[in-house]
Amino acid sequence: MNDKTIKCKECGSDFVFSVGEQEFYKEKGFENEPTRCTDCRRAKKQQNHRR
Repeated sequence: MNDKTIKCKECGSDFVFSVGEQEFYKEKGFENEPTRCTDCRRAKKQQNHRR
């Protein structure tokens, strides 16, 4: 496995999906790669908790 660079669908910036993160996703059974960078994921999570 190698680090992957992914473009955030929310803000358009590139972010790195590291080998460690990929292993964590695999361990948890997640099949899809993240589509948002860390900052956008955090903002989305906070937005959902406010509802």
